[in-house]
Amino acid sequence: MDKRTIAGIVFIAAIFLGFAYLNGREQKRYQEEMAIYQAYQDSVRRAQQELAPVDSAASPAAAAVTAAAAVASPEETEAAARSAAETARQRRAALYGETLTAAAEAESEELTVENDLLQVRFSTRGGQIAGVTLKDYTKYAPHERNERVEMFDPAAERFNLSFYLRNGLNDVQLSTADYTFAAEPVRREADGTQVVTMRLAVAEGAALEYRYLIYNTASPARDYLIDFQVRLIDMQHCLSNQTSIGIDWTSLTYQNERGFTNENMYTTLAYRFPDEEAIEELGMSNDTKSKEVSTKVNWVDFKQQFFSSVLIAPGMLNGARMGFETMPDGSGYIKRYTMQSSVDYAPGTDRYDFAFYFGPNRYSILRKVSVDDQKLYLERVIPLGWGIFGWVNRWFVIPVFDLLRNHIASFGIIILILAVLIRLIISPMTYKSYVSMAKMRLIKPEVDALAQKYPKQEDAMKRQQATMELYRKAGINPMGGCIPMLIQLPILIAMFRFFPASIELRGESFLWASDLSSYDSVLSLPFTIPFYGDHVSLFALLMAISTFVFSYINYQQTASSQPQMAGMKFMMLYLMPLMLLCWFNSYASGLCYYYLLSNLLTIGQTYIVRRMVDDDKIRLAMEANAAKKSKGKKSRFQQRYEELLRQQEMQQRNRKR
Repeated sequence: MDKRTIAGIVFIAAIFLGFAYLNGREQKRYQEEMAIYQAYQDSVRRAQQELAPVDSAASPAAAAVTAAAAVASPEETEAAARSAAETARQRRAALYGETLTAAAEAESEELTVENDLLQVRFSTRGGQIAGVTLKDYTKYAPHERNERVEMFDPAAERFNLSFYLRNGLNDVQLSTADYTFAAEPVRREADGTQVVTMRLAVAEGAALEYRYLIYNTASPARDYLIDFQVRLIDMQHCLSNQTSIGIDWTSLTYQNERGFTNENMYTTLAYRFPDEEAIEELGMSNDTKSKEVSTKVNWVDFKQQFFSSVLIAPGMLNGARMGFETMPDGSGYIKRYTMQSSVDYAPGTDRYDFAFYFGPNRYSILRKVSVDDQKLYLERVIPLGWGIFGWVNRWFVIPVFDLLRNHIASFGIIILILAVLIRLIISPMTYKSYVSMAKMRLIKPEVDALAQKYPKQEDAMKRQQATMELYRKAGINPMGGCIPMLIQLPILIAMFRFFPASIELRGESFLWASDLSSYDSVLSLPFTIPFYGDHVSLFALLMAISTFVFSYINYQQTASSQPQMAGMKFMMLYLMPLMLLCWFNSYASGLCYYYLLSNLLTIGQTYIVRRMVDDDKIRLAMEANAAKKSKGKKSRFQQRYEELLRQQEMQQRNRKR
């Protein structure tokens, strides 16, 4: 391994550390935006309180009851309370009408609908989805995993539509979350689709209807999708002159994985603009983040590490105010999400078609989800990496991984096969790299002779030019040792993104690791070590040791031929493995296992190549190549390089003059 190879390793470490650093800086950048967001929420809350149905506890009559309760008898207090409640009801009926007043007072009910993958609970209060259970996925537990994944906390879930009703000279705001809908019996279609219909009577002959369609078609694109149709039935004469209908969605998500820090890193809010393949995210934060967009939005995703709750409204959302609050570690929750938006309304509009996706972040499923034949690009919420790193994952790693998964039950064996395949693909370049380093080792005496011939600093250009000429005749590519590292770099980073985001590894055990998507802890420490953690991950420890062994072998191989490598010894042998150990101790054990296998295979491949390469044959080939090159013309690259060296030498001389 030459100096350029070491530079490649340092470059990889810089990318990893830079990724963590930049994500940390984003938190500070959004503090000012959060202040604006909080101010907006306060103003919305005040407006809703002013326009909400009158609460008897807030009326003057109620205040009188409270004041008189201290001196009145129980019978007098009860009578006063009934009078205050009746007064409040009359005021509410005057504002909203008798029909809505009865809906506000009605008791709520719940109904449950299931298919093979989902259990969906509906509440007539607000006509909303009150809970979603994923039947095929369980939460992390220290021992037996038997609790199914819940997509959100039903007590904190709120989905509300708001619009204004005519009431003489003053319009009043109606928030659907404050009213109880009337539910019809669940209807099952011939294809197995179940239809849940709930209706809120707004006035005589006018109603707001919610219709949910839950599929059971054994189609990955539909099983986790719930169509949501909003119908305005004869409501045109009830609605005031408005141009939009507001949407307010709040959700609180549970912690479902082993490590809070790692799960929180991949839990954020994502959204997509129409006609865009890329998606936008608020990014990682341990506090709060918010953002306001003013253009159309296609969907909004309350994204967890392995699961998503998505509101889909193709091209209908008029921008959005979005944000999340990170819950404390140990609370059992990860994020509290909020989203406020609106859809256009014009007289005569009587229907809106939305959809919800409640399901896993599985690439093979998300890329097939569509609404009205529109591709939604939901698979982009899986963080596979940008540019070439994402291409490696999408077009190589995922197809190979899925192919092996269909035939092999053990994911540990699948990762082993994947590591072997990748090592075989890059083995020709590894062989060429070793041959290049062997040539440089054999030609070192001649390079040292050039250093003695041009010992002065002003002759550095001549020494470099003579060295390059020597390399040309010997057939040595100075970049030969670095090219394999450059080829491996996209693969290494692609693996770094793939394993923590791969739901296929979730809950899968191998050897001592109970969950390959999380860290493997073989020892819990009674204290926390800075930058390391409070546990010992054996796969991370073995990976760090294998990195040390691999670095030691390469250092021995290159130190004798490249004296400058002595200055890199501490970084290569000790600092790099230690950094990797601290960094990967809380990462997915599947990732550490893959890097361990990659190091072991590379070490084995190095010993095999050493036995295959004969120094005598290489020397003869170099001599033959030198004889051939001495008679032939220089390549254009060589000519341009030598010309550049001559120009630099002339500039250096002119500066000295």
